Amino acid sequence: MRLDKCAKIGIIGTGFVGGGLKRTIDVLSDMETSCVLTRRKPDDFPGETVYTNSVQELIDKSDLIVECNGDPVYATEIICQVLDAGIPVVTMDAELHITSGSYLSTLGLITEAEGDQPGTLAAMKRNLVSMGFEPLVYGNLKGFLNLNPTVEEMKYWSRVQGISLEQVVGFTDGTKVNIEQALAANGLGAIIAKQGMFGLESDDIIKDSKKLALKAKEIGEPISDYLLQSPQIKRKFPAGVFVTAEYDRGQAPALKYLKLGEGPYYTLIRNYHLVHLEIPATIRQMIKHQDVLLDNSSNPTASVCVIAKKVLKPGTVIRRADRNFQVRGEAISIKDAPNHVPIGLVKDIIIKHKIEPGQILEFDDVDVPESRAYDAWRYTLDLI
Repeated sequence: MRLDKCAKIGIIGTGFVGGGLKRTIDVLSDMETSCVLTRRKPDDFPGETVYTNSVQELIDKSDLIVECNGDPVYATEIICQVLDAGIPVVTMDAELHITSGSYLSTLGLITEAEGDQPGTLAAMKRNLVSMGFEPLVYGNLKGFLNLNPTVEEMKYWSRVQGISLEQVVGFTDGTKVNIEQALAANGLGAIIAKQGMFGLESDDIIKDSKKLALKAKEIGEPISDYLLQSPQIKRKFPAGVFVTAEYDRGQAPALKYLKLGEGPYYTLIRNYHLVHLEIPATIRQMIKHQDVLLDNSSNPTASVCVIAKKVLKPGTVIRRADRNFQVRGEAISIKDAPNHVPIGLVKDIIIKHKIEPGQILEFDDVDVPESRAYDAWRYTLDLI
């Protein structure tokens, strides 16, 4: 299908991203929201007719489906059905990709969208490589980090920011940035160089990004990492990403004139990401050109392990809704910890024996319910 007629877009999810995407599509002339899959009652959306609990209805009414539910176990099951029906999928869900994405890509067309950090980095890479740059660092920018925030703090910020408690905790304790950079590593041909990444404290993005570039050169491979804003600086980091790259030394005078500095490493910053506002650009590329911007690749190297924040006693059930007060995630090389439980499978898992704070959860430590997502993870391990 081409976008010379109004494309019918289905959405999985009704949270900040799903709801925002629907409102964005409402003002566009080349696409319309045809169906929204929700686990809530459709009656919870008075005056609306597009909400449904039926996956088949979603499939029947859609030319393309956008997944932004945020629950990899649930979403994997749905997307398997969507891809089996031949419907392309655009996501804004890095956690889905690092859990199930390598398997899902074998079923049909699926891509992460621009708008969140991994998709934005993918778009930057595509543009920079087309100009001859050779990326060394795919970097995220983080303003603060608190590995174990209190419930009261997080409830306050959830109310202030208007997003879910789960999301706020994931932003605060670093789980989100670790998930994003694991996907960036897998999809962009980089590595996670150390557990949890270097995450250098920074008061100058240009200067400190070059420190990461030096580490990449020492390792001999591009790295996926982030800079953490120093608490001493008053000017906040932008809500963006950066790529630090090399270029042909013969172009050094021109690059200096173009305000990129002395080299040999050049940092380019994209100082914003607009989440659901940018998804339509990826929708258009997928429909017109079957263009996969970013996926988890057929040769993933990175995952996000689960680390206990407190003592976890035998019989403890960790549910998705409250997991972030019990565990957090750190990016890791799969080869370094092949038995780790990936963060995306933490949904109704049961602790089998005592776990100490700071301990990585392994499959021997927990009972994990069977699911298509678990099957997909087993498939991923077979690729390593």
